[in-house]
Amino acid sequence: MFRRLLVVLLLASAALTGATPANAAPVFVPVTGVGSSWSANAIHQWRRNVDQYGMTINYEDPGSTEGRNQFRLGKADFGVSEIPYGLNDAGTGSADPPPPRGFAYMPIVAGGTSFMYNLKIGNNRVTNLRLSGENVVKIFTGVITSWDDKAIKVDNPQLALPARKIVPVYRSDGSGTTAQFTLWMSKEYPALWNDYCRRSGRNTPCGLTSSYPAPANFGVGKANSTGVASFVKQSSSEGAITYVEYSYAVNNNFPVAKVLNKGGYYVEPTAKAVAVALTFAGIDRTPGPNYLTQQLDQVYSNDDKRTYPLSSYSYMILPTRLEYGITENKGYTIAAFSYYFLCEGQQQADSLGYSPLPINLVKAGLEQVTQVPGAARNDIVLSKCNNPTFSPDGTNTLAKNAPNPPECDHVGTVQCATGTGGAKAPTPVTRGGGTAGGTGSAAPGAPGGSGAPGAADGTGGAGGGGDTNVAGSAGDVNAIPVSLEADGGWRLRHTMMVLAGVLLLMVIVGPPLLARRIQDGKS
Repeated sequence: MFRRLLVVLLLASAALTGATPANAAPVFVPVTGVGSSWSANAIHQWRRNVDQYGMTINYEDPGSTEGRNQFRLGKADFGVSEIPYGLNDAGTGSADPPPPRGFAYMPIVAGGTSFMYNLKIGNNRVTNLRLSGENVVKIFTGVITSWDDKAIKVDNPQLALPARKIVPVYRSDGSGTTAQFTLWMSKEYPALWNDYCRRSGRNTPCGLTSSYPAPANFGVGKANSTGVASFVKQSSSEGAITYVEYSYAVNNNFPVAKVLNKGGYYVEPTAKAVAVALTFAGIDRTPGPNYLTQQLDQVYSNDDKRTYPLSSYSYMILPTRLEYGITENKGYTIAAFSYYFLCEGQQQADSLGYSPLPINLVKAGLEQVTQVPGAARNDIVLSKCNNPTFSPDGTNTLAKNAPNPPECDHVGTVQCATGTGGAKAPTPVTRGGGTAGGTGSAAPGAPGGSGAPGAADGTGGAGGGGDTNVAGSAGDVNAIPVSLEADGGWRLRHTMMVLAGVLLLMVIVGPPLLARRIQDGKS
Protein backbone atom coordinates (compact mmCIF):
# COMPACT_ATOMS: atom_id res chain seq x y z
CA MET A 1 0.00 0.00 0.00
CA PHE A 2 2.78 2.41 0.89
CA ARG A 3 4.55 1.58 -2.35
CA ARG A 4 1.41 2.51 -4.28
CA LEU A 5 1.13 5.75 -2.33
CA LEU A 6 4.74 6.56 -3.23
CA VAL A 7 3.95 6.17 -6.94
CA VAL A 8 1.01 8.56 -6.60
CA LEU A 9 3.18 11.10 -4.79
CA LEU A 10 5.82 10.90 -7.55
CA LEU A 11 3.15 11.55 -10.16
CA ALA A 12 1.92 14.51 -8.13
CA SER A 13 5.44 15.87 -7.95
CA ALA A 14 5.79 15.57 -11.72
CA ALA A 15 2.53 17.45 -12.20
CA LEU A 16 3.61 20.22 -9.85
CA THR A 17 7.06 20.67 -11.44
CA GLY A 18 5.89 20.39 -15.06
CA ALA A 19 7.92 17.25 -15.71
CA THR A 20 6.33 14.78 -18.11
CA PRO A 21 6.88 11.07 -17.47
CA ALA A 22 7.84 9.02 -20.50
CA ASN A 23 4.86 8.22 -22.74
CA ALA A 24 2.61 10.51 -20.65
CA ALA A 25 -0.19 12.51 -22.26
CA PRO A 26 0.77 16.10 -23.27
CA VAL A 27 -0.09 18.92 -20.90
CA PHE A 28 -0.76 22.63 -21.29
CA VAL A 29 2.21 24.80 -20.30
CA PRO A 30 2.61 28.60 -20.40
CA VAL A 31 3.59 30.00 -23.82
CA THR A 32 4.51 33.53 -24.89
CA GLY A 33 3.73 35.43 -28.08
CA VAL A 34 4.93 38.85 -29.23
CA GLY A 35 3.84 41.13 -32.05
CA SER A 36 0.96 43.00 -33.60
CA SER A 37 -1.05 45.61 -31.73
CA TRP A 38 -3.43 45.75 -34.74
CA SER A 39 -4.85 42.34 -33.75
CA ALA A 40 -4.07 42.59 -30.02
CA ASN A 41 -7.65 43.30 -28.89
CA ALA A 42 -8.77 39.99 -30.38
CA ILE A 43 -5.79 38.00 -29.08
CA HIS A 44 -6.13 39.34 -25.53
CA GLN A 45 -9.83 38.38 -25.48
CA TRP A 46 -9.11 34.89 -26.82
CA ARG A 47 -6.34 34.21 -24.32
CA ARG A 48 -8.68 35.21 -21.49
CA ASN A 49 -11.30 32.86 -22.92
CA VAL A 50 -9.02 29.80 -22.96
CA ASP A 51 -7.96 30.28 -19.36
CA GLN A 52 -10.98 28.09 -18.48
CA TYR A 53 -9.29 25.20 -20.28
CA GLY A 54 -6.11 25.56 -18.23
CA MET A 55 -4.14 27.36 -20.95
CA THR A 56 -1.82 30.23 -20.02
CA ILE A 57 -1.17 32.36 -23.11
CA ASN A 58 1.03 35.39 -22.51
CA TYR A 59 1.00 38.06 -25.22
CA GLU A 60 2.89 41.32 -25.61
CA ASP A 61 1.93 43.76 -28.38
CA PRO A 62 4.84 46.14 -29.15
CA GLY A 63 4.09 45.86 -32.88
CA SER A 64 4.58 43.53 -35.84
CA THR A 65 8.22 44.45 -36.45
CA GLU A 66 9.23 43.62 -32.89
CA GLY A 67 7.13 40.46 -33.03
CA ARG A 68 9.00 39.20 -36.08
CA ASN A 69 12.34 40.10 -34.47
CA GLN A 70 11.52 38.36 -31.18
CA PHE A 71 10.37 35.21 -32.98
CA ARG A 72 13.47 35.25 -35.20
CA LEU A 73 15.73 35.38 -32.15
CA GLY A 74 13.86 32.64 -30.32
CA LYS A 75 12.65 35.00 -27.58
CA ALA A 76 8.99 34.28 -28.34
CA ASP A 77 7.20 30.98 -28.83
CA PHE A 78 5.02 32.52 -31.56
CA GLY A 79 4.84 35.86 -33.37
CA VAL A 80 1.97 37.91 -34.79
CA SER A 81 2.36 40.25 -37.77
CA GLU A 82 0.39 41.88 -40.57
CA ILE A 83 3.30 41.49 -42.98
CA PRO A 84 5.54 38.50 -43.66
CA TYR A 85 9.31 38.24 -43.52
CA GLY A 86 11.30 39.12 -46.60
CA LEU A 87 9.53 42.25 -47.88
CA ASN A 88 11.78 45.13 -48.86
CA ASP A 89 11.15 47.97 -46.43
CA ALA A 90 11.38 51.44 -47.94
CA GLY A 91 12.24 52.83 -44.52
CA THR A 92 15.13 50.59 -43.55
CA GLY A 93 16.32 49.44 -46.94
CA SER A 94 16.51 45.87 -45.59
CA ALA A 95 14.65 42.77 -46.68
CA ASP A 96 13.80 41.66 -43.10
CA PRO A 97 15.21 38.14 -43.67
CA PRO A 98 13.22 35.13 -42.47
CA PRO A 99 14.39 33.39 -39.28
CA PRO A 100 16.66 30.34 -39.29
CA ARG A 101 14.05 28.41 -37.28
CA GLY A 102 11.12 26.51 -38.79
CA PHE A 103 7.95 28.56 -39.14
CA ALA A 104 4.61 28.84 -40.94
CA TYR A 105 2.07 31.66 -41.38
CA MET A 106 -1.52 31.22 -40.24
CA PRO A 107 -4.32 33.80 -40.74
CA ILE A 108 -5.96 34.66 -37.41
CA VAL A 109 -8.44 37.52 -37.97
CA ALA A 110 -9.49 40.07 -40.59
CA GLY A 111 -10.16 43.77 -40.14
CA GLY A 112 -9.99 47.25 -41.55
CA THR A 113 -7.33 49.89 -41.05
CA SER A 114 -9.48 52.86 -40.08
CA PHE A 115 -9.01 56.60 -39.63
CA MET A 116 -10.03 57.53 -36.09
CA TYR A 117 -10.41 61.28 -35.59
CA ASN A 118 -11.29 63.96 -33.05
CA LEU A 119 -13.26 66.83 -34.54
CA LYS A 120 -16.09 69.11 -33.45
CA ILE A 121 -18.39 71.66 -35.08
CA GLY A 122 -19.04 74.09 -32.26
CA ASN A 123 -19.74 71.86 -29.27
CA ASN A 124 -20.97 68.92 -31.33
CA ARG A 125 -18.64 66.01 -32.07
CA VAL A 126 -18.46 65.08 -35.75
CA THR A 127 -19.24 61.37 -36.13
CA ASN A 128 -20.04 61.09 -39.86
CA LEU A 129 -16.90 62.39 -41.56
CA ARG A 130 -16.26 61.14 -45.11
CA LEU A 131 -12.92 61.09 -46.95
CA SER A 132 -11.87 60.07 -50.43
CA GLY A 133 -8.75 57.95 -50.67
CA GLU A 134 -6.88 60.84 -52.26
CA ASN A 135 -7.77 63.14 -49.39
CA VAL A 136 -6.67 60.55 -46.84
CA VAL A 137 -3.27 60.41 -48.52
CA LYS A 138 -3.03 64.19 -48.77
CA ILE A 139 -3.73 64.50 -45.04
CA PHE A 140 -1.02 61.99 -44.12
CA THR A 141 1.51 63.52 -46.51
CA GLY A 142 0.99 67.12 -45.41
CA VAL A 143 -0.72 68.36 -48.58
CA ILE A 144 -4.04 69.08 -46.84
CA THR A 145 -3.51 70.79 -43.49
CA SER A 146 -6.88 72.26 -42.46
CA TRP A 147 -10.27 70.63 -41.88
CA ASP A 148 -12.07 73.30 -43.91
CA ASP A 149 -10.03 72.53 -47.02
CA LYS A 150 -12.14 72.68 -50.20
CA ALA A 151 -11.29 69.08 -51.08
CA ILE A 152 -12.67 67.82 -47.74
CA LYS A 153 -15.77 69.96 -48.24
CA VAL A 154 -16.45 68.04 -51.46
CA ASP A 155 -16.51 64.82 -49.40
CA ASN A 156 -18.74 66.42 -46.75
CA PRO A 157 -21.19 68.71 -48.57
CA GLN A 158 -23.56 69.06 -45.59
CA LEU A 159 -21.03 69.71 -42.82
CA ALA A 160 -19.69 73.18 -41.97
CA LEU A 161 -16.24 71.92 -41.00
CA PRO A 162 -14.10 74.25 -38.85
CA ALA A 163 -10.95 76.08 -39.91
CA ARG A 164 -8.92 73.90 -37.56
CA LYS A 165 -5.42 72.55 -38.15
CA ILE A 166 -5.22 68.86 -39.01
CA VAL A 167 -2.83 66.89 -36.76
CA PRO A 168 -1.81 63.60 -38.41
CA VAL A 169 -0.84 61.02 -35.77
CA TYR A 170 1.46 58.28 -37.05
CA ARG A 171 3.11 55.21 -35.53
CA SER A 172 6.59 56.04 -34.24
CA ASP A 173 7.47 52.33 -33.90
CA GLY A 174 7.77 49.68 -36.59
CA SER A 175 4.27 48.39 -37.20
CA GLY A 176 2.21 46.21 -39.48
CA THR A 177 -0.48 48.89 -39.47
CA THR A 178 1.99 51.35 -40.99
CA ALA A 179 3.06 48.71 -43.50
CA GLN A 180 -0.52 48.03 -44.60
CA PHE A 181 -1.34 51.74 -44.85
CA THR A 182 1.80 52.65 -46.79
CA LEU A 183 1.36 49.65 -49.09
CA TRP A 184 -2.11 50.94 -49.99
CA MET A 185 -0.80 54.49 -50.57
CA SER A 186 2.06 53.25 -52.73
CA LYS A 187 -0.30 51.18 -54.88
CA GLU A 188 -3.21 53.61 -55.21
CA TYR A 189 -1.53 57.04 -55.04
CA PRO A 190 2.14 56.52 -55.94
CA ALA A 191 2.82 60.11 -57.08
CA LEU A 192 1.66 61.63 -53.78
CA TRP A 193 3.42 58.97 -51.72
CA ASN A 194 6.71 59.21 -53.62
CA ASP A 195 6.71 62.99 -53.36
CA TYR A 196 6.21 62.76 -49.60
CA CYS A 197 8.98 60.17 -49.24
CA ARG A 198 11.31 62.43 -51.23
CA ARG A 199 10.53 65.34 -48.89
CA SER A 200 11.18 63.02 -45.94
CA GLY A 201 14.61 62.03 -47.19
CA ARG A 202 13.60 58.54 -48.38
CA ASN A 203 14.65 56.96 -51.63
CA THR A 204 12.03 56.70 -54.36
CA PRO A 205 10.08 54.94 -55.70
CA CYS A 206 8.85 54.56 -52.15
CA GLY A 207 6.80 51.47 -51.42
CA LEU A 208 5.74 49.69 -48.27
CA THR A 209 7.43 50.64 -45.02
CA SER A 210 6.81 49.63 -41.42
CA SER A 211 8.55 52.80 -40.21
CA TYR A 212 6.50 55.89 -41.12
CA PRO A 213 8.59 58.67 -42.69
CA ALA A 214 8.12 61.97 -40.87
CA PRO A 215 9.88 65.17 -41.90
CA ALA A 216 10.48 67.91 -39.35
CA ASN A 217 7.35 69.54 -37.89
CA PHE A 218 5.04 66.90 -39.35
CA GLY A 219 2.29 65.54 -37.12
CA VAL A 220 2.73 63.57 -33.91
CA GLY A 221 4.35 60.15 -33.54
CA LYS A 222 3.17 57.65 -30.92
CA ALA A 223 4.12 54.03 -30.29
CA ASN A 224 1.62 51.18 -30.48
CA SER A 225 -2.01 51.17 -31.56
CA THR A 226 -3.04 52.05 -28.01
CA GLY A 227 -0.67 55.01 -28.08
CA VAL A 228 -2.06 56.63 -31.22
CA ALA A 229 -5.68 55.96 -30.24
CA SER A 230 -5.15 57.32 -26.72
CA PHE A 231 -3.61 60.51 -28.10
CA VAL A 232 -6.43 61.15 -30.54
CA LYS A 233 -9.21 60.70 -27.98
CA GLN A 234 -7.80 63.32 -25.56
CA SER A 235 -9.89 66.47 -25.29
CA SER A 236 -6.74 68.50 -26.02
CA SER A 237 -6.24 66.65 -29.33
CA GLU A 238 -9.11 68.16 -31.27
CA GLY A 239 -8.17 68.17 -34.95
CA ALA A 240 -6.14 64.95 -34.70
CA ILE A 241 -6.56 61.91 -36.96
CA THR A 242 -4.71 58.59 -36.97
CA TYR A 243 -4.63 55.27 -38.80
CA VAL A 244 -5.46 52.34 -36.51
CA GLU A 245 -7.39 49.07 -36.53
CA TYR A 246 -11.14 49.67 -36.37
CA SER A 247 -11.35 47.83 -33.04
CA TYR A 248 -9.56 50.67 -31.25
CA ALA A 249 -12.09 53.27 -32.38
CA VAL A 250 -14.96 51.00 -31.36
CA ASN A 251 -13.49 50.32 -27.92
CA ASN A 252 -12.70 54.01 -27.33
CA ASN A 253 -16.18 55.15 -28.40
CA PHE A 254 -14.73 57.33 -31.16
CA PRO A 255 -15.76 57.74 -34.79
CA VAL A 256 -13.88 56.78 -37.94
CA ALA A 257 -13.95 58.34 -41.39
CA LYS A 258 -15.99 56.59 -44.04
CA VAL A 259 -13.65 56.02 -47.00
CA LEU A 260 -14.77 56.35 -50.63
CA ASN A 261 -14.54 53.03 -52.47
CA LYS A 262 -14.32 52.29 -56.19
CA GLY A 263 -18.08 51.73 -56.29
CA GLY A 264 -18.69 55.39 -55.43
CA TYR A 265 -19.80 54.95 -51.81
CA TYR A 266 -18.30 56.09 -48.51
CA VAL A 267 -18.00 53.01 -46.27
CA GLU A 268 -16.69 52.29 -42.76
CA PRO A 269 -14.78 49.06 -41.93
CA THR A 270 -17.57 47.01 -40.38
CA ALA A 271 -17.24 43.23 -40.26
CA LYS A 272 -19.49 42.88 -43.31
CA ALA A 273 -17.71 45.57 -45.36
CA VAL A 274 -14.35 43.90 -44.65
CA ALA A 275 -15.75 40.47 -45.52
CA VAL A 276 -16.97 41.76 -48.89
CA ALA A 277 -13.62 43.42 -49.61
CA LEU A 278 -11.59 40.32 -48.83
CA THR A 279 -13.50 38.10 -51.23
CA PHE A 280 -11.11 39.70 -53.73
CA ALA A 281 -7.94 39.01 -51.73
CA GLY A 282 -5.35 36.90 -53.47
CA ILE A 283 -3.86 34.15 -51.30
CA ASP A 284 -0.43 32.76 -52.12
CA ARG A 285 -0.88 29.00 -52.46
CA THR A 286 2.64 28.31 -53.66
CA PRO A 287 4.30 25.74 -51.37
CA GLY A 288 7.07 27.44 -49.45
CA PRO A 289 7.69 30.06 -46.78
CA ASN A 290 5.13 32.55 -48.16
CA TYR A 291 2.24 30.08 -48.23
CA LEU A 292 -1.06 31.80 -47.25
CA THR A 293 0.30 35.37 -47.39
CA GLN A 294 -2.10 37.97 -48.81
CA GLN A 295 -2.15 39.91 -52.06
CA LEU A 296 -4.38 42.97 -51.75
CA ASP A 297 -4.21 44.81 -55.09
CA GLN A 298 -7.69 43.69 -56.12
CA VAL A 299 -9.08 44.43 -52.67
CA TYR A 300 -8.09 48.07 -53.24
CA SER A 301 -9.73 48.15 -56.67
CA ASN A 302 -12.86 46.14 -55.79
CA ASP A 303 -15.83 48.09 -57.19
CA ASP A 304 -18.51 46.41 -55.08
CA LYS A 305 -20.26 49.36 -53.43
CA ARG A 306 -20.33 47.51 -50.08
CA THR A 307 -16.56 47.12 -49.79
CA TYR A 308 -14.05 48.82 -47.48
CA PRO A 309 -10.79 49.35 -49.43
CA LEU A 310 -8.21 49.10 -46.60
CA SER A 311 -9.11 45.57 -45.49
CA SER A 312 -6.57 42.87 -44.66
CA TYR A 313 -5.64 39.87 -42.51
CA SER A 314 -3.31 39.42 -39.57
CA TYR A 315 -1.07 36.34 -39.19
CA MET A 316 0.33 34.20 -36.43
CA ILE A 317 3.87 32.96 -37.04
CA LEU A 318 3.87 29.36 -35.85
CA PRO A 319 6.90 27.26 -34.80
CA THR A 320 7.25 24.05 -36.81
CA ARG A 321 10.30 22.40 -35.21
CA LEU A 322 11.49 21.40 -31.73
CA GLU A 323 14.06 24.16 -31.37
CA TYR A 324 14.55 27.57 -29.76
CA GLY A 325 12.86 26.37 -26.59
CA ILE A 326 9.83 24.80 -28.29
CA THR A 327 8.85 21.53 -26.59
CA GLU A 328 6.08 19.06 -27.37
CA ASN A 329 4.01 20.57 -24.54
CA LYS A 330 4.52 24.13 -25.81
CA GLY A 331 3.54 23.02 -29.30
CA TYR A 332 0.50 21.23 -27.91
CA THR A 333 -0.58 24.42 -26.12
CA ILE A 334 0.01 26.73 -29.11
CA ALA A 335 -1.93 24.34 -31.37
CA ALA A 336 -4.87 24.06 -28.95
CA PHE A 337 -5.04 27.87 -28.64
CA SER A 338 -4.93 28.16 -32.43
CA TYR A 339 -7.70 25.62 -32.90
CA TYR A 340 -9.82 27.57 -30.40
CA PHE A 341 -9.63 30.98 -32.06
CA LEU A 342 -9.81 29.67 -35.63
CA CYS A 343 -13.16 28.16 -34.70
CA GLU A 344 -14.94 29.45 -31.61
CA GLY A 345 -13.00 32.69 -31.27
CA GLN A 346 -14.21 33.95 -34.66
CA GLN A 347 -17.71 34.32 -33.21
CA GLN A 348 -16.48 37.34 -31.21
CA ALA A 349 -14.66 39.03 -34.10
CA ASP A 350 -17.48 41.43 -34.99
CA SER A 351 -18.17 42.56 -31.40
CA LEU A 352 -14.43 43.19 -30.94
CA GLY A 353 -14.22 45.39 -34.05
CA TYR A 354 -12.82 42.80 -36.47
CA SER A 355 -14.20 40.55 -39.21
CA PRO A 356 -14.24 36.72 -38.93
CA LEU A 357 -12.12 34.65 -41.28
CA PRO A 358 -13.85 33.01 -44.27
CA ILE A 359 -14.04 29.24 -44.42
CA ASN A 360 -11.18 28.79 -46.91
CA LEU A 361 -8.72 30.54 -44.60
CA VAL A 362 -9.98 28.67 -41.53
CA LYS A 363 -9.45 25.37 -43.32
CA ALA A 364 -5.99 26.41 -44.49
CA GLY A 365 -5.15 27.65 -40.99
CA LEU A 366 -6.15 24.35 -39.40
CA GLU A 367 -3.84 22.59 -41.84
CA GLN A 368 -0.99 24.90 -40.84
CA VAL A 369 -1.52 24.09 -37.16
CA THR A 370 -0.81 20.41 -37.80
CA GLN A 371 2.81 21.40 -38.56
CA VAL A 372 3.33 22.52 -34.95
CA PRO A 373 5.19 19.85 -32.91
CA GLY A 374 2.89 18.20 -30.40
CA ALA A 375 -0.35 19.35 -32.07
CA ALA A 376 -3.30 17.11 -31.20
CA ARG A 377 -5.11 15.57 -34.16
CA ASN A 378 -8.72 14.79 -33.33
CA ASP A 379 -12.25 15.96 -32.83
CA ILE A 380 -12.84 19.40 -34.39
CA VAL A 381 -15.42 19.63 -37.19
CA LEU A 382 -15.78 22.77 -39.31
CA SER A 383 -19.54 22.44 -39.57
CA LYS A 384 -19.79 22.93 -35.79
CA CYS A 385 -17.63 26.05 -35.60
CA ASN A 386 -20.56 28.51 -35.80
CA ASN A 387 -18.36 30.97 -37.68
CA PRO A 388 -20.57 33.79 -39.09
CA THR A 389 -18.96 33.40 -42.51
CA PHE A 390 -19.73 29.67 -42.85
CA SER A 391 -22.58 28.11 -44.78
CA PRO A 392 -23.39 24.51 -45.82
CA ASP A 393 -22.31 25.13 -49.42
CA GLY A 394 -19.08 26.89 -48.44
CA THR A 395 -19.99 30.44 -49.51
CA ASN A 396 -19.11 33.40 -47.30
CA THR A 397 -22.46 34.10 -45.64
CA LEU A 398 -21.31 37.34 -44.02
CA ALA A 399 -20.21 38.81 -47.35
CA LYS A 400 -23.13 37.44 -49.35
CA ASN A 401 -25.72 38.94 -46.99
CA ALA A 402 -23.96 42.29 -46.48
CA PRO A 403 -26.47 45.10 -47.15
CA ASN A 404 -25.98 47.83 -49.71
CA PRO A 405 -24.84 51.14 -48.22
CA PRO A 406 -27.52 53.83 -47.86
CA GLU A 407 -27.88 56.21 -50.78
CA CYS A 408 -26.92 59.14 -48.56
CA ASP A 409 -23.42 57.60 -48.51
CA HIS A 410 -23.16 57.80 -52.29
CA VAL A 411 -20.76 60.44 -53.54
CA GLY A 412 -22.76 63.58 -54.23
CA THR A 413 -24.61 66.42 -52.55
CA VAL A 414 -26.25 64.57 -49.64
CA GLN A 415 -24.69 63.06 -46.54
CA CYS A 416 -25.80 60.55 -43.90
CA ALA A 417 -26.11 61.83 -40.34
CA THR A 418 -25.51 58.45 -38.67
CA GLY A 419 -22.40 57.99 -36.53
CA THR A 420 -19.56 55.54 -37.08
CA GLY A 421 -17.13 53.33 -35.17
CA GLY A 422 -17.76 53.56 -31.44
CA ALA A 423 -19.61 56.91 -31.71
CA LYS A 424 -23.06 56.11 -33.06
CA ALA A 425 -24.74 59.40 -32.13
CA PRO A 426 -25.77 61.23 -35.33
CA THR A 427 -24.25 64.51 -36.47
CA PRO A 428 -26.88 66.91 -37.81
CA VAL A 429 -26.29 67.80 -41.43
CA THR A 430 -27.25 71.11 -42.99
CA ARG A 431 -27.24 73.02 -46.30
CA GLY A 432 -29.89 71.20 -48.14
CA GLY A 433 -33.06 70.75 -46.22
CA GLY A 434 -32.74 69.10 -42.85
CA THR A 435 -31.13 65.94 -41.63
CA ALA A 436 -30.10 63.23 -44.02
CA GLY A 437 -30.54 60.00 -42.14
CA GLY A 438 -30.32 56.59 -43.63
CA THR A 439 -29.07 53.40 -42.06
CA GLY A 440 -29.50 51.05 -44.96
CA SER A 441 -32.53 49.36 -43.41
CA ALA A 442 -35.21 50.37 -45.90
CA ALA A 443 -37.21 47.81 -47.78
CA PRO A 444 -35.38 45.90 -50.53
CA GLY A 445 -35.16 47.92 -53.67
CA ALA A 446 -35.60 51.29 -51.97
CA PRO A 447 -32.72 53.77 -51.76
CA GLY A 448 -30.52 52.79 -48.85
CA GLY A 449 -32.23 49.43 -48.63
CA SER A 450 -30.79 46.07 -47.75
CA GLY A 451 -32.16 44.13 -50.67
CA ALA A 452 -29.95 41.19 -51.49
CA PRO A 453 -27.06 42.35 -53.63
CA GLY A 454 -25.12 40.26 -56.05
CA ALA A 455 -23.24 37.41 -54.43
CA ALA A 456 -19.76 38.10 -53.20
CA ASP A 457 -18.56 34.55 -52.91
CA GLY A 458 -14.93 34.99 -53.68
CA THR A 459 -15.04 34.74 -57.45
CA GLY A 460 -13.02 37.89 -57.99
CA GLY A 461 -9.69 37.57 -59.71
CA ALA A 462 -6.36 37.58 -57.95
CA GLY A 463 -3.01 38.95 -58.96
CA GLY A 464 0.13 36.90 -59.11
CA GLY A 465 -1.59 33.55 -59.47
CA GLY A 466 -3.25 33.80 -56.05
CA ASP A 467 -6.27 31.73 -55.10
CA THR A 468 -9.24 33.93 -54.26
CA ASN A 469 -11.94 31.29 -54.04
CA VAL A 470 -13.88 31.44 -50.81
CA ALA A 471 -16.56 29.14 -52.15
CA GLY A 472 -16.22 25.44 -51.55
CA SER A 473 -18.55 22.47 -51.35
CA ALA A 474 -20.27 20.65 -48.56
CA GLY A 475 -17.85 17.81 -49.15
CA ASP A 476 -14.97 20.08 -48.16
CA VAL A 477 -16.16 20.34 -44.56
CA ASN A 478 -13.84 17.76 -43.05
CA ALA A 479 -12.99 16.62 -39.56
CA ILE A 480 -9.88 18.41 -38.36
CA PRO A 481 -7.85 17.31 -35.36
CA VAL A 482 -8.05 18.56 -31.76
CA SER A 483 -10.19 18.37 -28.66
CA LEU A 484 -10.68 21.46 -26.55
CA GLU A 485 -12.93 19.71 -24.04
CA ALA A 486 -9.95 18.03 -22.42
CA ASP A 487 -7.62 20.16 -20.36
CA GLY A 488 -4.52 18.66 -21.88
CA GLY A 489 -3.58 15.27 -20.49
CA TRP A 490 -2.73 14.51 -16.84
CA ARG A 491 -3.18 17.62 -14.70
CA LEU A 492 -2.82 18.41 -10.99
CA ARG A 493 -6.52 17.93 -10.28
CA HIS A 494 -6.29 14.39 -11.71
CA THR A 495 -3.47 13.66 -9.27
CA MET A 496 -5.47 15.09 -6.39
CA MET A 497 -8.44 12.91 -7.34
CA VAL A 498 -6.20 9.82 -7.22
CA LEU A 499 -4.79 10.89 -3.86
CA ALA A 500 -8.30 11.46 -2.53
CA GLY A 501 -9.29 7.97 -3.67
CA VAL A 502 -6.22 6.42 -2.03
CA LEU A 503 -6.89 8.25 1.25
CA LEU A 504 -10.55 7.19 1.20
CA LEU A 505 -9.48 3.59 0.64
CA MET A 506 -7.04 3.82 3.56
CA VAL A 507 -9.79 5.20 5.82
CA ILE A 508 -12.12 2.34 4.89
CA VAL A 509 -9.66 -0.56 4.74
CA GLY A 510 -6.97 0.62 7.17
CA PRO A 511 -8.77 0.24 10.55
CA PRO A 512 -9.89 -3.40 9.99
CA LEU A 513 -6.39 -4.35 8.80
CA LEU A 514 -4.79 -2.62 11.79
CA ALA A 515 -7.24 -4.34 14.22
CA ARG A 516 -6.51 -7.71 12.68
CA ARG A 517 -2.73 -7.12 12.96
CA ILE A 518 -3.13 -6.15 16.66
CA GLN A 519 -5.29 -9.24 17.29
CA ASP A 520 -2.71 -11.47 15.57
CA GLY A 521 0.00 -9.96 17.80
CA LYS A 522 -1.93 -10.79 20.93
CA SER A 523 -2.47 -14.28 19.81
